[in-house]
Amino acid sequence: MTELLTAGQMRALEQAAIDSGEVTGLELMERAGWGVVEAIFEEWPELRATSHRAVVLCGPGNNGGDGFVVARLLKEWGWEVEVFLYGNAEKLPADARVNYARWSAIGDVRDFSLRAFADVYFRHADRRPAAGALLLVDALFGTGLSRPVHGEAARALELVAEAAEFGHATVVAVDTPSGLCADSGKVLGTAAAANLTVTFHRAKLGHVLQDGPQRCGTLRIADIHLPQHEPTGTVAVDVPSGLGKTLGHKFSHGHALIASGDHGRAGAARLAARGALRIGAGLVTVASPPGAMAENAARLDAIMLREVEGGEGLAEVLADKRINALCLGPGMGTGAAQAGLLEVALAVFPPSHIPLPSDIPPPPAPPHGGEGRRLVLDADALTILSQRPDLFAKLHGCCILTPHAGEFARLFPDIAEKLAAAGIKGPAYSKVDATREAAARVGCVVLFKGPATVIADPSGRCSVNAAVYDRSAPWLATAGSGDVLAGFITGLLARGFSPFDAACAGAWLHVDCARSFGPGLIAEDLPEELPKVFRSLGM
Repeated sequence: MTELLTAGQMRALEQAAIDSGEVTGLELMERAGWGVVEAIFEEWPELRATSHRAVVLCGPGNNGGDGFVVARLLKEWGWEVEVFLYGNAEKLPADARVNYARWSAIGDVRDFSLRAFADVYFRHADRRPAAGALLLVDALFGTGLSRPVHGEAARALELVAEAAEFGHATVVAVDTPSGLCADSGKVLGTAAAANLTVTFHRAKLGHVLQDGPQRCGTLRIADIHLPQHEPTGTVAVDVPSGLGKTLGHKFSHGHALIASGDHGRAGAARLAARGALRIGAGLVTVASPPGAMAENAARLDAIMLREVEGGEGLAEVLADKRINALCLGPGMGTGAAQAGLLEVALAVFPPSHIPLPSDIPPPPAPPHGGEGRRLVLDADALTILSQRPDLFAKLHGCCILTPHAGEFARLFPDIAEKLAAAGIKGPAYSKVDATREAAARVGCVVLFKGPATVIADPSGRCSVNAAVYDRSAPWLATAGSGDVLAGFITGLLARGFSPFDAACAGAWLHVDCARSFGPGLIAEDLPEELPKVFRSLGM
């Protein structure tokens, strides 16, 4: 497990290390500069040659101090280096001022102006796409930026972004591209972009959320040898554990029930059911309306089938308390009958409303901290919730909601409005903030889907499963992939995973299956890729 930090958490870690006497701020700045230079040479080994030119843009804070270290190290390597300072040297923080002086002993510092910077840029940038003959180092504003950039600096950031996009120069951002909110990934007015972003100790939320992945290019994390203890409230990035099955019979691994849509709309439920079975649920049953029975029977073998008509039919099936996980939504429909299914499900999960028949053994003790029965609400079930405030009010801690952006906006319009607002100042309201607020409001786990899927529970515990950078899986944008994810989560719940752990593990495996299969993926491929992924995890 690793953590994503906010800018404030990172500053607190650095200050705690300095206050303890373990390291000085000047030493941290030197380590950061070395980390940037090492990352440059690792990313582009050909740049180790000495016949290259760099332009370093230094800002008025400690990010600018890092830039002065980078400039000095490249100069000592034999590069031609020009440095611009945006701001007043006398007002630099103490450590940045020291590194300003160290650079000044071997090179000139030019006062920043758009005209001066543009003159250097247009003289030395290679106008052939992707040639990248000039290295631009963006050390202007970093993670501490709290307001939009204006005037000539904003135009300079636009030039830097164009250089990265069109290959007129190779752009390296120190900590984060200037103008990008490190806590939300939102652009604060105007932002640079980079081919390589080098951050320190841990990635920040803004590197993986919203515009962050597109603006950062390749992300590298440089170790500046801070203590490994993380502050409270960090956001986790988890690799799932405990996925191997223990000895036992099929009922030892739970029984998942997936509600099906009617004739012609049942494929989504079958996808979810296949996902639940492949991920290890002992039994999986599709609850089918009468009109879809023939269609489902023709397509299901290891997955069982029960005819269920309306809420009364679902309540009858759920009298079997060995069914410990239920998924409503994929292809289900949004009519009155489907709302009746949801009403019954919310009433009998948790299951204390239905007595346990004496001849039916109880579900197995959950191995991952979960207790009782769990309910996954996806797709059409979320639409029903958005239309039925009475049902929305009945959500509880045994539920998991799995909305995409449109569904999230229908369920939580005020929260979505805050999230969609442009970044005016930092830290801007982020997808992590939105998901945490939504989970606290409804009292259950919320999995907010997207390239960066955010999972939160009502306590504020949060995890991000980001399919970006080296975990990018754009082929997941295919019909039915969300249905399979709902099935993965339901199957893990059946096995006894807690709602939060099931959501985190299901999202991680969903991406890993897509990456394992590769381009050309369709939703049916995802469950079938799980055995290969499990083997890669040593299971």
